[in-house]
Amino acid sequence: MAIFHSHFFSNVLGFQTEAEVILPQPASDLQVGVETTEKRSTWPCLWLLHGLSDDHTAWIRRSSIERYAEAAGCAVVMPNVHRSFYTDMTHGGDYWTFISEELPSLMRSFFPLSNRREDNAVAGLSMGGYGAARWLLSKPDHFIAGASLSGSLNLPKRIQEVKQQEPDRLLARSIELAFGDRDLNGGPEDLNWLLEQFKPDDLKPPLLQICGSEDFLYEDNLTFKKIAEDMRYPLTYRERTGSHEWGFWDEAIQEVLAWLPKQGFGR
Repeated sequence: MAIFHSHFFSNVLGFQTEAEVILPQPASDLQVGVETTEKRSTWPCLWLLHGLSDDHTAWIRRSSIERYAEAAGCAVVMPNVHRSFYTDMTHGGDYWTFISEELPSLMRSFFPLSNRREDNAVAGLSMGGYGAARWLLSKPDHFIAGASLSGSLNLPKRIQEVKQQEPDRLLARSIELAFGDRDLNGGPEDLNWLLEQFKPDDLKPPLLQICGSEDFLYEDNLTFKKIAEDMRYPLTYRERTGSHEWGFWDEAIQEVLAWLPKQGFGR
């Protein structure tokens, strides 16, 4: 595998930004412990999103995603969105427009990434789990499947809790910058509302939801699970003992990469 530390200009954000890219590379006989990768003109791609306290380097630094992607035979794109909550911020950059519209086009102009729906999937952890679920539900024609790991899947509720309780000052400030005073309930940033917009015959890419039973977002994940099941959305839910930490996510992303081919990813 090859890793590219890419720095590029975003017209949407108006400044230079970053993304880490893992790209399959046919193995040489001189490499030890590396399986040969089939050569392709374009590669299936997993768009992998970071959490609130992380950046575009977190998945590479904290997990073995390079080895897992090599075994899966796919590229991985990991963009930087800072503490934006993957939204067009009230006081900040238009990160939703960047992530959902500009980024795929830019990355495909730089790297040999397939634009076929069957070759694209999205996943993320915590804040990135929210971003991945929103991207999947908002753009179902762009992805064959997606995954949320310990996702913040009831964001309107979490925001109200932060405002009503003795706040974490940094978190409260991040929420203020991202959303201002706007109510997220019943709009495109509300995952429950997005689920309710699907009609029975609509295209519904399957979602894998993984959360630890000791995670502080566990109850929010159960709420999302119930609504998805009530709406008959194709959801695979998995939980096990675990909290909000990288050991859990390193195992979970392996589950994601094993699950995606069963949904048609990369075929």
